[in-house]
Amino acid sequence: MIIIAITGASGVVYSLKLLEALKKLNIETGIVVSEPAETVINHELKIKLEDIKKLANHFYESHDLSSSINSGSFNFDSLVIVPCSMKTLSAIANGYGNNVITRVADVALKEKRKTVIVPRETPLRAIHLENMLKIAKEGGVILPAMPAFYHNPENIDDMVNFIVGKILDSLDIDNNLFKRWE
Repeated sequence: MIIIAITGASGVVYSLKLLEALKKLNIETGIVVSEPAETVINHELKIKLEDIKKLANHFYESHDLSSSINSGSFNFDSLVIVPCSMKTLSAIANGYGNNVITRVADVALKEKRKTVIVPRETPLRAIHLENMLKIAKEGGVILPAMPAFYHNPENIDDMVNFIVGKILDSLDIDNNLFKRWE
């Protein structure tokens, strides 16, 4: 199972498209959505949390620290935090598991499970970069939402699909969401 965590950063379209792609591939998913993310989902996508929940096999409440995914003995394959706010990134980098998202990240990193973090902030401060480096040194993949243009994107969906395709690549999941360099 892949856990998808959605924080309150801009760019929730990436999590929506990732969940849609994983559903098409029949890959089991669980999601956890922070309270600020619910607001961003409504604002940016004009949909409700219930619409996102329908795309996943399991839903975990963001404040339920007794949630199964917060235990190292719970079996899941990988974690993707998309988009990841700098607040969440900082908490993860500094071992502050104060909610389900930061705790499941702590579990994923300590158990050496694939952990992909898609930070959404610009410009970046030195502390943001230091926090990303801390996570990368522990084996986490830092995959900034920086679309490429060599594949000549024709619309926003092409740019979003590039990032989602790169997330899937990081999880070793074959996909054809973007045109690869030849």
